[in-house]
Amino acid sequence: MLRVLWFLVVLGLLAVGAIWLAERPGTVTLVWMGYRADTSFALLLGAVVLIAVMAAFLYRLWLFFRRAPAALGRVRRENRRRRGYLALTRGMVAVAAGDAEGAGKQVKKADVLLGDPALTMLLSAQAAQLAGDEAAAANFFRQMLDRPETEFLGVRGLLTQAMKGDDREEALLQAKAAHRLRPESEWVTRNLFDLQVAAGHWSDARETLGKAVRNKMSLGDEARHRGAVLDYLQSIEFLANGDQTRALKLARKAHQQEPGFVPAAVHLGRMLNEAGKPRKAEAVIESAWRVAPHPDLVEPYVTARKARDPLKKAAAVERLASFNPDNDESHLVMAAAALEASLWGEARKHLQPALDRERQSARVCRMMAQLEESEHGDTEAARQWLLRATYGDADPAWVCGRCGHAAGQWPAICWHCGEFDSSQWRTPPGVVILSAGGQEGPAMLTDAGNAGGIHAPRLSSDPFHTGEETG
Repeated sequence: MLRVLWFLVVLGLLAVGAIWLAERPGTVTLVWMGYRADTSFALLLGAVVLIAVMAAFLYRLWLFFRRAPAALGRVRRENRRRRGYLALTRGMVAVAAGDAEGAGKQVKKADVLLGDPALTMLLSAQAAQLAGDEAAAANFFRQMLDRPETEFLGVRGLLTQAMKGDDREEALLQAKAAHRLRPESEWVTRNLFDLQVAAGHWSDARETLGKAVRNKMSLGDEARHRGAVLDYLQSIEFLANGDQTRALKLARKAHQQEPGFVPAAVHLGRMLNEAGKPRKAEAVIESAWRVAPHPDLVEPYVTARKARDPLKKAAAVERLASFNPDNDESHLVMAAAALEASLWGEARKHLQPALDRERQSARVCRMMAQLEESEHGDTEAARQWLLRATYGDADPAWVCGRCGHAAGQWPAICWHCGEFDSSQWRTPPGVVILSAGGQEGPAMLTDAGNAGGIHAPRLSSDPFHTGEETG
């Protein structure tokens, strides 16, 4: 609508101008090289306008023919580019669909049309992997390392290949290179962490964890616990190498971060005892008992208290238990110490809370068998308790939260599934089975995969996530 109005306005102005010139014709005389021309001003103006229009048309025509080859070239290049990207897209779809032959054809077509290896190299590597040609894929990935824009993709491809082929040394090398290029990448950081802990490079893993925390990939209690575990493992390593100063420093750091991490508390307590600092060892064990009572804490505490005979040991254990008196483990360690000191009444008193329950653990049943035989010489009652121990709940152990495998000693890496720092002190999961007499009885849950042998630590796990318990 606006265009129509504008056209009418322009047309009106031209009409007015033409009328105005017609009413004022005037005369114009041109003299050139002996020739004279007399005409009106309006006619001269019309001639000038016509010549200008023709000149403009001829100029545009000249520009068209001059620019035509370049324009045709651009059209052809754009058409090739469009077809190349279409082939690239179809190749990606073929890779996603698992069509190795179709992907290979589209890659070759895209490579010819685009003429840009940086765009087609990754797809070529993926197509080669899909076809089972890992050597060709590795060659494409290495070629990508020569270009800054594709270097990370090449490193990632080589890393993935090494992990798939279980080449941990090469995988660790490529993970370091990937982390150098993309330190903010969570995928790279996780895999680097996994590979470092799998190789036992505790110091490097600790540094990687620190960077992850700074990049806000892992925060809070979880990161603090992982840090404590790695400091503890480094402390053991330094102690084995004879560097007691650094070992003690790292052990203290681990305990301060996570007082409830029993292995670190036991380790620090023993080191302080050996360094002639029993009071500090007592404080460490007592702080750990408040948070996480555990039978392994008794030995360094008794040593720190210099409790060499059974009665003094019972007194030391009673003091330790007082820091968490209502916990089941406090009663059980006091009962065990009382049995060793021949304090039968004390032993029975501390076992009574467990006896009042519907079910007893194998540990409680064994202690009752010892008590019946030692106090009353009742071998039959002792035998009955030992029989009940075979059907009792399993003793607590370090249970992997990922695969459920139980271990007597805390493992940094579960030997069964390869998960790092996944073990928690708890009763292993159990199942109800039918005994030979047809009665229900508890039994330990066995690992079906246990017969498969020891597995190496797994890769591509989340190093900043502690496995949840399974039951």
